[in-house]
Amino acid sequence: MIIEKIPEEFKRALPILNTLKDAGYEAYFVGGSVRDTLLGLPIHDVDIATSAYPEEVKQIFNKTVDTGIEHGTVMVLDHGEGYEITTFRTESTYQDYRRPEKVEFVRSLQEDLKRRDLTINALAMDAAGEIIDLFDGLTDLKMKVIRAVGDPNERFNEDALRMMRAVRFGSQLDFKMDSETFMAIKKNAHLLEKIAIERIHVEWVKLLLGKNPNQGIKEFLETNLYKYSPKFENKLSELKDIATMSHLIIPDEYVAWTFISYKLGYVTSNESGKLMKEWKLSNELIKHVQTALKCVEKIKRQNLQIDDYYQAGLSPLKTANIVAKLLGFGIDDALLESQYNALPIKDKAELKINGGILIKKLNIKPGPQLGKILKELEKEVVQGNLKNNEGNLIKKAQDLVSTDN
Repeated sequence: MIIEKIPEEFKRALPILNTLKDAGYEAYFVGGSVRDTLLGLPIHDVDIATSAYPEEVKQIFNKTVDTGIEHGTVMVLDHGEGYEITTFRTESTYQDYRRPEKVEFVRSLQEDLKRRDLTINALAMDAAGEIIDLFDGLTDLKMKVIRAVGDPNERFNEDALRMMRAVRFGSQLDFKMDSETFMAIKKNAHLLEKIAIERIHVEWVKLLLGKNPNQGIKEFLETNLYKYSPKFENKLSELKDIATMSHLIIPDEYVAWTFISYKLGYVTSNESGKLMKEWKLSNELIKHVQTALKCVEKIKRQNLQIDDYYQAGLSPLKTANIVAKLLGFGIDDALLESQYNALPIKDKAELKINGGILIKKLNIKPGPQLGKILKELEKEVVQGNLKNNEGNLIKKAQDLVSTDN
């Protein structure tokens, strides 16, 4: 098969391939970029595989960076762009179900491709656009099948993360899994415990954001991978319920974790915090999700107040409303945004007064009383009971001082 119209991303990288070929080596585009071209999807990273060894690559090109030279990868810098070039390689036994004990460089494209995870990712393309398909990946693309290269048990024992990648691609591409690959994942699911949660997290989120997350979640459950994922092992019923939801489209990671936390019953800040910390999420993401979860409950009870809009902020509010819509009780987006935009201030920094002004004009000393007054002023402005100008705020502060005394 020949790709008649080579995408621009490949055209820009053709000088790299041609330089390697002119030096007497084989060179091909490989992996996801080839797969996505055949599927008509956007291309992200253009990866190149070659028969040239790393030191030979460095001799051929003027500007290189050793990004992963121990694994055969050298980055070539060309006209402001970087291309990762990896030597054909084979890998020995895997010490931790993730990393090979030994990498051996070879001159054979076939040896290199047969160590890859899935047939649809084991495709190569030469400079003329001809597809090299040694493991029937083109048929699997056509039939929309996820299939491991060679013996799936071997592939998953080499790298247990490949099991998550298989179910993730099922969601991302809306493909069904080959039965032999499915059974091998089910048999080896326990090996997922050997993988760092950060790596599992990446695949899980990509699965949730895929074209058909129901498909991915269903296979995630049926292969028992869920049992080896933090705080999921006792949530089979809840996860099954998610897998059967109709029109399940999740736009981003904030929505993903807010939705998952809510559906699994991890609703309070304490419960959701424990879940997300076990999944090693960033503090920023955890804070956003916890705020959104509170708003989901408020939307459900039709009790979203002015103070909730102010305390949450627009981004977590939007997240909460997307989740609420997935659950069947969201509100109108335009209404939500207009309510937020109608707030007199969006942040306490917008107050026309601060502690320094109060100390100077009212002779208040720094301490709890000052903090209490500022908080009350902020609340009154947000509620619309007090105009946000210095004169009004000073007068109200004087009243509060008098009351305290």
